[in-house]
Amino acid sequence: MTINCLGDLIDLTSPKILGIVNLTPDSFYDGGSLKNEASLLTKVEKMLQDGADFIDLGGYSSRPGATDISVNEEMNRVLPVVKLLTKEFSGIRLSIDTFRSPVAKACLDHGAALINDISAGNLDTEMLKTIATYHVPYIMMHMKGNPQNMQSLASYKNITQEVCFYFSEKIAEAHALGIHDVIVDPGFGFAKTLDHNFELLNNFEILEQLDTPILAGISRKSMIYKTLNTTADQALNGTTALHMIALQKGANILRAHDVKEAKECITLFEQLKKAKM
Repeated sequence: MTINCLGDLIDLTSPKILGIVNLTPDSFYDGGSLKNEASLLTKVEKMLQDGADFIDLGGYSSRPGATDISVNEEMNRVLPVVKLLTKEFSGIRLSIDTFRSPVAKACLDHGAALINDISAGNLDTEMLKTIATYHVPYIMMHMKGNPQNMQSLASYKNITQEVCFYFSEKIAEAHALGIHDVIVDPGFGFAKTLDHNFELLNNFEILEQLDTPILAGISRKSMIYKTLNTTADQALNGTTALHMIALQKGANILRAHDVKEAKECITLFEQLKKAKM
């Protein structure tokens, strides 16, 4: 199972890490922590040294109830960072966390390698066409509505079935446009209750029937810290525990704030797999 990033075939049969770099002032965990170029470069360099395969840049906060911002403001947060990182780190694989095609286009024009869209094209009808034009991998996530109203839409008869059906339609739509490097993300925390999140994780392996790589975006989320009655700052141990569950159930990519710990989790998981042989 491979994806083509900037001409390199990335084998996802060995799990990979998508390191999270929030460029927003109001992210649920680390918003506003990157005050200048030096702190940004230090953070990204450490992520790469710790084993990040991709760096995910987000300029639009998608936490529940987040403030909507303009395309220009998102662009001003993200594009200068894309230019800086592609200049400073040769061969870096940048993922752009955006649902807006103008932001995607601008970043792809300056060396980004893939697009991570929380709406799977539902919030911008030009997004899928953009991905098809640039021939880049596309992470499509399951969500209802938008970040401002999604939690009011958290209603399902059978969440696992509904998520799988959603992706089967979206994958067919992408393939019809010539997009073949599709990665699915079930969207933990997006239009889902705590129980929905754990039900999805418990049934995570069912997503393998979609025959696409699967991303697990669990890192420090409320499903962890609310269950443990703690905070996002104290949710690393819980994150690692659920990362191992996700890997055992077929996750190909971990989207993580803490790259070193995610890499250690993957290393132990790979050793467990070897022991079965």
